[in-house]
Amino acid sequence: MRHWGTAVLVAAVGTFAAACGSAGISPSPASPSTSVVKAVPDFIGKGLATAETDARAAGFANITTHDASGRGRIQILDRDWKVCSQAPAAGSSASTASQLDLGAVKLSEACPAADQGTASPSPVSEGDPMPGLVGRSLNVAVASLPSSTSITARDVSGRHRVVIIQSNWQVCTQHPGAGVTFSGQPVSFGVVKFGESCP
Repeated sequence: MRHWGTAVLVAAVGTFAAACGSAGISPSPASPSTSVVKAVPDFIGKGLATAETDARAAGFANITTHDASGRGRIQILDRDWKVCSQAPAAGSSASTASQLDLGAVKLSEACPAADQGTASPSPVSEGDPMPGLVGRSLNVAVASLPSSTSITARDVSGRHRVVIIQSNWQVCTQHPGAGVTFSGQPVSFGVVKFGESCP
């Protein structure tokens, strides 16, 4: 009896679907997104979360963010960050469909004189020269190498600390050095925490 009821239900649904199809009824197409060209608001100095909210309210929904300090940190809690730079620049004309990129630092930090946090570097390939990574954050340095590279990082402050959060450490030394051909060899970095001087 249950099978008979199920068969009737399936037949009824099929008949209804066929009737809708023959009547020209079809799902509503997704409305195309409309974009307009308008002046880009000024977001510099705002909290990152507020800037993102204001950007969406102004029609700019394609928003990316990055660490303007160059340390390559991820903006997890946007309310803990403030905007230091933006592209396109405030006052310029841009399509609301274009990407708005906001450079930010933590609330307790000063904005750098120039944005240091461009897009993540593309890893070098075997046969390419090693990039100069001294002064960069350890996680940016690691991202500059293929994911299969054997990498060691050692605290050279003399405190023998374990390196855990790579964005908290800056590179003081690298081996192989900048310009040396990368051939898949292991890479080592000497590091200290940001705010400390390299020995």
